[in-house]
Amino acid sequence: MQTIRIIAIGKIKDPWLKKGIDEYTKRIQPMAKLQIIECDEERAPESLSKKEEETVKDREGERLLQRIGRSDFTIALDLEGKSYTSPQLADTLQRLGVDGYSTVNFLIGGSLGLSDKVLEQVQSRWCLSQLTFPHQLCRLILCEQLYRAFSIQNRLPYHK
Repeated sequence: MQTIRIIAIGKIKDPWLKKGIDEYTKRIQPMAKLQIIECDEERAPESLSKKEEETVKDREGERLLQRIGRSDFTIALDLEGKSYTSPQLADTLQRLGVDGYSTVNFLIGGSLGLSDKVLEQVQSRWCLSQLTFPHQLCRLILCEQLYRAFSIQNRLPYHK
Protein backbone atom coordinates (compact mmCIF):
# COMPACT_ATOMS: atom_id res chain seq x y z
CA MET A 1 0.00 0.00 0.00
CA GLN A 2 1.38 3.37 -1.04
CA THR A 3 2.07 5.99 1.62
CA ILE A 4 1.04 9.54 0.80
CA ARG A 5 2.45 12.23 3.03
CA ILE A 6 1.20 15.80 3.02
CA ILE A 7 3.95 17.86 4.62
CA ALA A 8 2.66 21.34 5.23
CA ILE A 9 3.57 24.55 6.99
CA GLY A 10 1.17 25.55 9.74
CA LYS A 11 -1.64 23.97 11.68
CA ILE A 12 -5.24 23.80 10.54
CA LYS A 13 -7.13 26.30 12.67
CA ASP A 14 -10.65 26.30 11.21
CA PRO A 15 -12.83 23.42 12.47
CA TRP A 16 -14.66 23.11 9.13
CA LEU A 17 -11.35 22.60 7.29
CA LYS A 18 -10.21 20.03 9.82
CA LYS A 19 -13.52 18.18 9.51
CA GLY A 20 -13.22 18.04 5.72
CA ILE A 21 -9.60 16.88 5.84
CA ASP A 22 -10.51 14.21 8.41
CA GLU A 23 -13.36 12.98 6.18
CA TYR A 24 -11.14 12.58 3.11
CA THR A 25 -8.38 11.01 5.22
CA LYS A 26 -10.86 8.39 6.41
CA ARG A 27 -12.02 7.73 2.82
CA ILE A 28 -8.45 7.37 1.51
CA GLN A 29 -7.23 4.98 4.23
CA PRO A 30 -8.55 1.76 2.61
CA MET A 31 -6.66 2.61 -0.60
CA ALA A 32 -3.47 4.28 0.66
CA LYS A 33 -1.85 5.29 3.89
CA LEU A 34 -2.27 9.06 4.28
CA GLN A 35 -0.13 10.98 6.75
CA ILE A 36 -0.40 14.70 7.37
CA ILE A 37 2.67 16.30 8.90
CA GLU A 38 2.42 19.87 10.13
CA CYS A 39 5.55 21.98 10.45
CA ASP A 40 5.78 25.17 12.46
CA GLU A 41 5.30 28.36 10.51
CA GLU A 42 7.41 31.47 10.93
CA ARG A 43 5.88 34.76 11.94
CA ALA A 44 5.38 36.80 8.82
CA PRO A 45 3.99 40.28 9.41
CA GLU A 46 2.42 42.02 6.42
CA SER A 47 5.31 44.42 5.90
CA LEU A 48 8.34 42.23 5.25
CA SER A 49 11.22 43.18 3.01
CA LYS A 50 12.15 40.78 0.19
CA LYS A 51 15.12 39.60 2.24
CA GLU A 52 12.92 38.95 5.28
CA GLU A 53 10.43 37.04 3.10
CA GLU A 54 13.26 34.85 1.78
CA THR A 55 14.45 34.21 5.34
CA VAL A 56 10.96 33.10 6.38
CA LYS A 57 10.65 30.79 3.35
CA ASP A 58 14.14 29.37 3.97
CA ARG A 59 13.39 28.55 7.61
CA GLU A 60 10.06 26.95 6.76
CA GLY A 61 11.68 25.13 3.84
CA GLU A 62 14.27 23.55 6.10
CA ARG A 63 11.47 22.17 8.27
CA LEU A 64 9.82 20.63 5.23
CA LEU A 65 13.03 19.14 3.85
CA GLN A 66 13.90 17.53 7.18
CA ARG A 67 10.82 15.32 6.87
CA ILE A 68 11.58 13.91 3.42
CA GLY A 69 13.11 10.45 3.14
CA ARG A 70 15.93 9.73 0.68
CA SER A 71 13.88 7.17 -1.26
CA ASP A 72 10.67 9.26 -1.35
CA PHE A 73 9.25 10.95 -4.41
CA THR A 74 8.42 14.56 -3.56
CA ILE A 75 6.00 16.89 -5.30
CA ALA A 76 5.85 20.58 -4.39
CA LEU A 77 2.58 22.45 -4.78
CA ASP A 78 3.76 25.46 -6.73
CA LEU A 79 2.11 28.01 -9.02
CA GLU A 80 4.90 27.43 -11.57
CA GLY A 81 4.33 23.67 -11.60
CA LYS A 82 2.65 21.38 -14.09
CA SER A 83 -1.14 21.19 -14.23
CA TYR A 84 -2.83 17.79 -13.94
CA THR A 85 -6.31 16.56 -14.61
CA SER A 86 -7.69 14.19 -12.00
CA PRO A 87 -7.12 11.14 -14.25
CA GLN A 88 -3.54 12.30 -14.90
CA LEU A 89 -2.93 12.56 -11.15
CA ALA A 90 -4.34 9.05 -10.70
CA ASP A 91 -2.01 7.75 -13.45
CA THR A 92 0.97 9.58 -11.97
CA LEU A 93 0.45 8.12 -8.51
CA GLN A 94 -0.02 4.65 -9.96
CA ARG A 95 3.12 4.99 -12.11
CA LEU A 96 5.15 6.13 -9.11
CA GLY A 97 4.03 3.03 -7.22
CA VAL A 98 5.02 0.79 -10.15
CA ASP A 99 8.37 2.60 -10.33
CA GLY A 100 9.04 1.60 -6.72
CA TYR A 101 8.16 4.76 -4.83
CA SER A 102 6.31 3.51 -1.79
CA THR A 103 6.17 7.02 -0.31
CA VAL A 104 5.04 10.12 -2.18
CA ASN A 105 5.28 13.48 -0.44
CA PHE A 106 3.26 16.57 -1.28
CA LEU A 107 4.75 19.81 0.09
CA ILE A 108 2.60 22.82 0.91
CA GLY A 109 4.46 25.98 1.85
CA GLY A 110 3.32 28.74 4.15
CA SER A 111 1.58 31.95 3.18
CA LEU A 112 4.72 33.16 1.35
CA GLY A 113 5.20 29.95 -0.62
CA LEU A 114 8.18 27.63 -0.90
CA SER A 115 11.86 28.53 -0.86
CA ASP A 116 14.06 28.13 -3.92
CA LYS A 117 16.03 25.45 -2.04
CA VAL A 118 12.87 23.35 -1.61
CA LEU A 119 11.89 23.79 -5.25
CA GLU A 120 15.38 22.72 -6.37
CA GLN A 121 15.25 19.51 -4.31
CA VAL A 122 11.84 18.11 -5.31
CA GLN A 123 11.31 15.73 -8.22
CA SER A 124 8.16 17.42 -9.45
CA ARG A 125 6.11 20.60 -9.11
CA TRP A 126 2.34 20.63 -9.38
CA CYS A 127 0.13 23.68 -9.88
CA LEU A 128 -3.04 22.80 -8.01
CA SER A 129 -4.82 25.73 -9.66
CA GLN A 130 -4.14 29.08 -11.25
CA LEU A 131 -6.40 30.51 -8.58
CA THR A 132 -4.94 31.70 -5.29
CA PHE A 133 -6.06 29.75 -2.21
CA PRO A 134 -5.16 30.12 1.46
CA HIS A 135 -2.45 27.52 2.13
CA GLN A 136 -4.69 25.79 4.69
CA LEU A 137 -7.48 25.38 2.13
CA CYS A 138 -4.97 23.82 -0.25
CA ARG A 139 -4.67 20.93 2.19
CA LEU A 140 -8.39 20.18 1.94
CA ILE A 141 -8.38 20.50 -1.86
CA LEU A 142 -5.33 18.23 -2.08
CA CYS A 143 -7.01 15.61 0.14
CA GLU A 144 -10.11 15.67 -2.08
CA GLN A 145 -8.00 15.29 -5.23
CA LEU A 146 -6.05 12.41 -3.71
CA TYR A 147 -9.30 10.67 -2.83
CA ARG A 148 -10.54 11.29 -6.37
CA ALA A 149 -7.29 9.87 -7.82
CA PHE A 150 -7.50 6.71 -5.74
CA SER A 151 -11.20 6.40 -6.61
CA ILE A 152 -10.26 6.51 -10.29
CA GLN A 153 -7.57 3.87 -9.76
CA ASN A 154 -10.02 1.62 -7.92
CA ARG A 155 -12.90 2.29 -10.33
CA LEU A 156 -15.14 3.73 -7.63
CA PRO A 157 -18.11 5.82 -8.79
CA TYR A 158 -16.89 9.03 -7.05
CA HIS A 159 -15.21 10.45 -10.18
CA LYS A 160 -17.71 11.05 -12.97
